[in-house]
Amino acid sequence: MGLFRKLFAEALGTALLLAVVIGSGVMAERLSGGNVALALLTNTLATVGGLYVLIEVFGPVSGAHFNPAVSAVIAWRGELPVAALLPYVAAQLVGAMLGAWLAHAMFDMSLMQFSAKLRGGTGQWIAEGVATFGLVLVILRAPGSRVAAMVAAYIGAAYWFTASTSFANPAAVFGRMFSDSFAGIAPASAPGFVLAELLGAAVAVGAHRLLGGAAPTEARCV
Repeated sequence: MGLFRKLFAEALGTALLLAVVIGSGVMAERLSGGNVALALLTNTLATVGGLYVLIEVFGPVSGAHFNPAVSAVIAWRGELPVAALLPYVAAQLVGAMLGAWLAHAMFDMSLMQFSAKLRGGTGQWIAEGVATFGLVLVILRAPGSRVAAMVAAYIGAAYWFTASTSFANPAAVFGRMFSDSFAGIAPASAPGFVLAELLGAAVAVGAHRLLGGAAPTEARCV
């Protein structure tokens, strides 16, 4: 029951996160009158608020990873049992897909769809690597009582300073493939994003160690 409860928290938290990201993107696009900057700003604010709340709610249950790259780093550090890594990732991916469908249902959109929004190129991949690098570094170095606020603030900033608008999460990439909306990503663009994110997470682990990373103590959330 302990592991089941954690997996349920990861699936539900990731689903709600994707519903926030995609749903706010749909609403922003509909209300912004074609002003892409305004739509992105609205999408950012909703994501920052939603992410902070979800981390606070689910962190005590599962660590609130909502992100396979983060779960992999936490498992590598010994703060998550290796046997739980694949179940965590599976729960996150399923939750991401369900979150996309939930967003579509709320806005009377077709549930089953795939994004046609191509996102690629060297700049986009570098941006995803940088976004994930920063996210993982914040998680590893933030004081436990401040991690929710610091992660939410960093993601909000990265929406604007990265060319990719900071997915920073393979589960988010997976979920957004199922939404042909403002926040979507075409399936053909997904592998490049995921690879860049995993590389960024690995570099963040190395940077953390060079900065004098502390030994694992308690499970970190994201």
